[in-house]
Amino acid sequence: MPLTQAETARTVQTKDWLLHYQEAGAGDPVILLHGSGPGATGWSNFSGNIEALAEHFHVYAVDMPGWGSSDACTVDRLDHVEAAVQFMDELGIERAAFVGNSMGGATSLRMAVEHPDRVSHLVTMGPPTGKAPKLFGPGDGPSEGLKVLIEAYRDPSPETMRRLVNIMVYDKAYATDALCAARSDAASARPDHLRNYLDGLPQGAPLPKFAALEDLASLQVPTLLIHGRDDRVVSYEHSLLLLAHIPDSRLVLLNRCGHWAMIEHAAEFNRLVTDFLRHT
Repeated sequence: MPLTQAETARTVQTKDWLLHYQEAGAGDPVILLHGSGPGATGWSNFSGNIEALAEHFHVYAVDMPGWGSSDACTVDRLDHVEAAVQFMDELGIERAAFVGNSMGGATSLRMAVEHPDRVSHLVTMGPPTGKAPKLFGPGDGPSEGLKVLIEAYRDPSPETMRRLVNIMVYDKAYATDALCAARSDAASARPDHLRNYLDGLPQGAPLPKFAALEDLASLQVPTLLIHGRDDRVVSYEHSLLLLAHIPDSRLVLLNRCGHWAMIEHAAEFNRLVTDFLRHT
């Protein structure tokens, strides 16, 4: 029988946070970090990947502070790197591979820079790299996708969620009624998360701090960058920048793929990540 959300659900109290997470498998630890959208959780981002990865690894998909069923978080306390370190310490995880989508990818990059001894491998899918000028994406303002994402925080209705999912993916077949309703229900269940996100935007939420590109040049962590060519939230130029700066890195650019590579191309994603983690 396929793994379910209920049977893999766990909670842990760290020094500062009550964190909800999904856990499955055995072997080398792999920590999956979700993106910043309303209703995003470890399960909603990675339900199509946890079981496949758990055949080879000990998988943890964490709801970070401010998302899902984990503690609420205001922008002044928003440091997911510190939360990840506390999570690992509490569970006795010395070193893990980090797999992060969007915001989770940016967190994983910072984790590798600030705590290289805790990161064995790094996999990112569509992470932003900060506000440095870009050739392909917007200038200082948010992208088309981020504008709709912020709108969905203000109005987490199924209709707005459908607009958001339609931008997150290339193939609109993924914008099912069930997915849009589930994301709407998950977001609406935590009005404190919605309010804290919106209140924190002027202070840089959800990513008050990025890894500096110049610091990435010192990384020794093997890195796999996966990005959709059709990403309307974070342009693939961000991963090209990462490829240019991280010495031991490789980039897989997927055609007909939006911001959710692990959802739209789940089987290929699972194969790529499994092979990378087992053989690099």
